Amino acid sequence: MKFFIVDDSLAIRAMLSEIIYSEGLGTVEGEAEDGIEVSKELLRDKKIDILLIDLLMKERDGLETIRALAPEFKGKIIMISQVDQKDTVAEAYLLGIAHFITKPINKYEVVSVIQNETKHYLRAKSIANIQQSLISLTDFHHGTVVEQSIESNTITKPKQEVHSSGIIHNGNNILMELGIVGDSGYYDLLNIIEYLFELENQCDGKFQFPSLKQLFKQVAYEHCQSFNNSNCINKEAKASEQRVRRAIHQALNNLASIGLTDYGNPIFENYASKFFDFSQVRMKMLELDGKATCNVPSRLNIKKFIEVFYLEAKDSIIK
Repeated sequence: MKFFIVDDSLAIRAMLSEIIYSEGLGTVEGEAEDGIEVSKELLRDKKIDILLIDLLMKERDGLETIRALAPEFKGKIIMISQVDQKDTVAEAYLLGIAHFITKPINKYEVVSVIQNETKHYLRAKSIANIQQSLISLTDFHHGTVVEQSIESNTITKPKQEVHSSGIIHNGNNILMELGIVGDSGYYDLLNIIEYLFELENQCDGKFQFPSLKQLFKQVAYEHCQSFNNSNCINKEAKASEQRVRRAIHQALNNLASIGLTDYGNPIFENYASKFFDFSQVRMKMLELDGKATCNVPSRLNIKKFIEVFYLEAKDSIIK
């Protein structure tokens, strides 16, 4: 993995570089002491995978820098700062950061976060490559359904493994249609439906959805296995919720955009009223069209979205 570090403290940059090299996490391809020194062209030319960036800097802070880099920069962004106000952290996640680490730096937390984000980043690239291969194969066979023949290769696997991979496959397809594959909350959503599927299979009686708090703590536990304590789990659970919230907001925005240009689009017709209250989708459409008198309320029903997402992914397996 290739890293770029932006922090106005030479000591912090040196500490992060030492952690990256000593733990074998990758290579540091460049450093900067202010966000004004960083551009999307620079990160592209250096083929940066992960950007580590401070929040407070003199000329251009971390949030302004992320805005300047989006959406061209496709790598992961990890923000490191002494500031941990709830509003600031929430804004950072809405802008697309993958994780927020509070100073003073804890080596084990940095290692755990980078290892998990590296895993997610590589998984996203792998999925993108597979999808591209499927498109090429589909084109080659003039529209034949290649996915079915690929899925048939899993018949010899144990039943639980087939189902688990099946719900992830279906979940990925749904998130692709919603336009949020690769988003920072994408992996959290897939981890959640995988956990729900395993939980339901273990239930003897009627299955009940766990609380959002339990779901996000479960995702956090998976992320914090190499740094396993309650502080890490609680902090990661909040981060997971922020990532999922951002992904859901993006899904709403994408569906509204589709409906605005093609009201009869099957994706819009199938998902808009399932995942969201349609009045909220309609308001978002008016906002995007410049006709809304006020912004769409930011409070979304996260539990409803997750429940619908899980049921849709599971229903595809049953069919």
